[in-house]
Amino acid sequence: MSAPRPGETGATRTCPHCKTTILESAAVCPACRGHLRLDATAPDPARRFVPLRVEGTVEGAAEGAFEYTLLVVVRNERGEEIARQVLAVGAVFPGEARHFELSVEATRAPPGTATPRRRLKH
Repeated sequence: MSAPRPGETGATRTCPHCKTTILESAAVCPACRGHLRLDATAPDPARRFVPLRVEGTVEGAAEGAFEYTLLVVVRNERGEEIARQVLAVGAVFPGEARHFELSVEATRAPPGTATPRRRLKH
């Protein structure tokens, strides 16, 4: 599949505040929470949904400290890696804990929105 063109569902741009790649349709950057479009209306709550949410806590063991790497890997339907990012690293000592939350926040494209064309396999 080729990259979506501007105006199509899934098209991206760079946040002018934090330089993170974000969806072109975003009115607020999900990374830095900076407002991007003053003319944007609030997203329709009926179109927003969370198809995935995972939460977990790791606690320091009495046996000693351990180091961690928080890694996110995104794969497509064929299992091919399309993104890989280290989000945080650190250590947890006895008596400490770290809570992690991963969520995929989504907005359904409005009816009539242009969608990218998929390349056909030959």
